[in-house]
Amino acid sequence: MKALAVLPCVLALAACSQKPPEPQAAPVPAATTARVATPWDDLKKDEQRARDVQKVVDQQDAQQRKQIEAAGQ
Repeated sequence: MKALAVLPCVLALAACSQKPPEPQAAPVPAATTARVATPWDDLKKDEQRARDVQKVVDQQDAQQRKQIEAAGQ
């Protein structure tokens, strides 16, 4: 019975040999890697488009307020 308990330990030690790990490829610099599209990219584009539209609407509102104030004086 003790031999059965020792056997997995011996196999585990044999699996962890003293040879060095194989070298891995050098990491690729971030500048050369292609960006992977995510499902949120389209949502981010839509969100930015909405911000741009809101900015235009706010500018038009400010112009209209100035015109109304100028006409009221």
